[in-house]
Amino acid sequence: MQFPRAERLGLASVCAVGFGFSANYTNHAPMVPALVAEFKFSLAAAGLLTTGIFLTHGAVQIPGGHVVDKLGPRRVLSLALAIVCLGNIALALSGSYNQLLFWKVFVGIGTGVSFVAGARYVADMFAGPRLHLAQGFYGGSVLLGSGFVIYAVPLLSRAFGWRGAFLCTAALAACAAAIWTFMTPAEPARLHQPVPLMGMLRSPQLWLLGLVQMASFGLVIAIGVWITTYLTRSFHLTAVEAGRIGSLTLVVGVATRPLGGALVPRWGARRTLRIGLALNVLACLCFGWGAASLPRAAAGVLLIGIGAGLPYAGIFNGAAALFPARAATAMGLVNMLGIIMILTAPPLIGRMADWSGTFQSSFLALGAFTCATLAATIGIHSFHRDRAGERV
Repeated sequence: MQFPRAERLGLASVCAVGFGFSANYTNHAPMVPALVAEFKFSLAAAGLLTTGIFLTHGAVQIPGGHVVDKLGPRRVLSLALAIVCLGNIALALSGSYNQLLFWKVFVGIGTGVSFVAGARYVADMFAGPRLHLAQGFYGGSVLLGSGFVIYAVPLLSRAFGWRGAFLCTAALAACAAAIWTFMTPAEPARLHQPVPLMGMLRSPQLWLLGLVQMASFGLVIAIGVWITTYLTRSFHLTAVEAGRIGSLTLVVGVATRPLGGALVPRWGARRTLRIGLALNVLACLCFGWGAASLPRAAAGVLLIGIGAGLPYAGIFNGAAALFPARAATAMGLVNMLGIIMILTAPPLIGRMADWSGTFQSSFLALGAFTCATLAATIGIHSFHRDRAGERV
């Protein structure tokens, strides 16, 4: 599939943005030992650093999307990346745990607005089959950024210390902002009939897409939080061995999100979503059914990496097609539901594992939720957008 030159440049720019802001989802995680040694806080408090950024990241999805719809993604994204950059500089200068937590919460505002602004730019810039593929590439860049820092930050910390590592992620956000400001072509103007926010919130289609986001992106993050612990406890693997296997839950998605975008024009959005969810159900069964088996668990990791990535383009382009005048707000609502899954499911999984002594009941419960979501997709309408951007 060929992209015109302006679209290629726009896609490269928005993917650079996705890589730049998503690095902040996990940049603190490899630095936890150094931060604990410096500020003497518990591992539970360390976990709140992740909760903090995702709390505001999720909270600004709808209001941030509203601002993007009003002012356009170009101006808003530049401001959002500035928030990310300044927040990382402040993290590097922090003198206490409370300051670290405050600035991670602050950075979440920038990452949340950045996500919906980038997704809205893609929805405006592309049309036809190229729209789905472009949205998939953008989604893949977000996973790539969050995964890349898991590898890069330990090297940066070793060379420059933890403060220097935060400054490096600040520089990454600054570079993304420069690319966005000076290299990104303007998106075509599209005229659409405005829709009241309450009208969007009453749309069953939008909530169904949000449910699929919970059972795909939310599910893979929730499982990813615990997959290393599950593998080490069940199969007596080292943390390094378990981490190599478990990381595939996200790494595979870098390729399968664009793949899902390529499949939507051929199979339709609903069929692509349902195949992804079916693979996720099988993955949960691989983890939770019967006696623990390492080959079956490895198959589950691969299945959920594929299944969680395939629905991405269909979900967000579907939300944009439902409400093209308020595409960023619609996509923000869908993504917020996925983030609610991220905030609530990991502690519930841990509680069930403490109660039962294994992770099997947790995985089976996640599989049941995903199976129910799969059944609910029968209510999702098939839709696409023509080259003028209208829903047909």
